[in-house]
Amino acid sequence: MQDLEQAIRERAFDLWIASGCENGNAEIHWLTAQREILGASLSAVGHVTAAKQKAPKKSKKPKSALKKKTPGPV
Repeated sequence: MQDLEQAIRERAFDLWIASGCENGNAEIHWLTAQREILGASLSAVGHVTAAKQKAPKKSKKPKSALKKKTPGPV
C-alpha cells in the first residue's frame, strides 16, 4: 500500500512540474496521478488474469459428423 501511495505522489509531482509548478492545483494533480496509477495497475492485473485462463478448444466438426455412417440394407 505504501508503494502505491509513493507512486501516486511521484506522478503528482511530475504533473506539477509539467504544469509549470503553479500552486493551487495539488488536488487535481493528485487525482489525475491516482487515476493513472490505479488504471495501469488494474489493467495489468486484468491482463495477467485473462492470460492464465485457457479457452476451451472448439471442435471443427460437430460430433454427429465425426461418426461414420454405415450403409443400410439396399
